[in-house]
Amino acid sequence: MKVLPKTLLLLAGIVWFIAGGNVTWIGIQSYADYLNILHLLGSSFVFIFFLWMFSKIVQKHSLRIQGYTSKQPFYFFFDRPSFIMMAFMMSMGIILRVFHLVSFEFIAVFYTGLGLALCLAGLQFMHHFYTQLNRRFL
Repeated sequence: MKVLPKTLLLLAGIVWFIAGGNVTWIGIQSYADYLNILHLLGSSFVFIFFLWMFSKIVQKHSLRIQGYTSKQPFYFFFDRPSFIMMAFMMSMGIILRVFHLVSFEFIAVFYTGLGLALCLAGLQFMHHFYTQLNRRFL
């Protein structure tokens, strides 16, 4: 199924936001016994680092998508390396939790910061979509 390029921005935003929501939820659930100021600061640092990293990725993909001049397959909101990175990150997250390779404390701090950064990156994609609605952009 092919979609307009600006629709790819919306799809990317939805995928990133849902993924971020799921990761955040796992982190928040793990915070039950570990909620303190140091852990919240840790989550904040994780959030800031990943937001910085994800903002660059959002910009890169938004520019790539805006360069399309015709309809594209719906999965073109990412390029191949990004899909590989996403699969790797998901696999590592599942492995870390299923095999208890890290503590719930780590999951609480890391996942909450990471998930919130993913959510905000999703909103950045949605903002790019919104700004394209009134432009002559396919």
